[in-house]
Amino acid sequence: MSADELQARLASRLKMRHLSLLCLIAQHGSLTRVAEHMSTSQPAVTHALAELEAMFGAPLFTRSTRGMTATALGEVALKRARAMLQDLGHWVRDMEAAGAGRVAHLQVGVIPFIPGRLLAAAIGHTRPQDRGITVTIHEGTSDHLLARLRSHELDCVIGRTSAVLAMDGLVHEVLYEQEPRLVAHRRLAARLGRKPLSWPELAQLDWVLGQRNTPMREQITDFFLRAGVAPPAPIVESLSAKVIGELIAANERAVSIVPADIAEELARLTGVGVVAHRFGWTLPPVTLFRRAEESLREADAMFAQALREVCEQGR
Repeated sequence: MSADELQARLASRLKMRHLSLLCLIAQHGSLTRVAEHMSTSQPAVTHALAELEAMFGAPLFTRSTRGMTATALGEVALKRARAMLQDLGHWVRDMEAAGAGRVAHLQVGVIPFIPGRLLAAAIGHTRPQDRGITVTIHEGTSDHLLARLRSHELDCVIGRTSAVLAMDGLVHEVLYEQEPRLVAHRRLAARLGRKPLSWPELAQLDWVLGQRNTPMREQITDFFLRAGVAPPAPIVESLSAKVIGELIAANERAVSIVPADIAEELARLTGVGVVAHRFGWTLPPVTLFRRAEESLREADAMFAQALREVCEQGR
């Protein structure tokens, strides 16, 4: 069967219930459990799967005593089915947004240490003729968010570029770079600011850092190693900038390294001190990621342009 023939067959015969069935079989591994979940009979589920496999002209699952496992073709079908179901959910939210007089609803992934004012300004800038967007913010690490972007759970991701990130199927645009700043309890920050920084001395303090294996944490570790000092073991690891700020404000021995714009935000919100020291290096740049195969919707283009403008103004 040619690709054109298969596409025509799927276009005329594939239904949303087939997509749901694929995902449920992969989830439960048993037609009996799928039938129970769908409140229908096993013969009905078996017939629906037979219809689906007939469309593709090949088995989508293998059966064994351990349950049902997707074939190579089944894995391809599952990936697309999940993406199409995610897109259906986005379609519903776009319709809700349009009904409320908005352009669309965006699902935006955001890494920690992105200033809230930047996001607020970008969202506020997307208001042509008072028809803005509605947004759901999803927080996480770059690799986690990019996986969700590929599976169509997210429309875009504001993350960091890194040599270890898989970039297949994605396009990216650097928005701006952040310099690191040392933040500490106010009294400690005042003392540290009176003399050149000593990395052996810093390593003995109580560090509050982001999670390991993130680009920012790896760069901090590398900086200690290049100074010939063993990296400190943090007393707390957190993805929340506000939590890091609150912990430092409450502990006279606590320190962290965060982006300069986050340091300013934490000084205002939690009362931490910012040490007046330049490290001479920048963090991996803040970057906008999107799926490569898709043309931009109006709302996506509006939000991307707003981000560019806000980041340019902040330089």
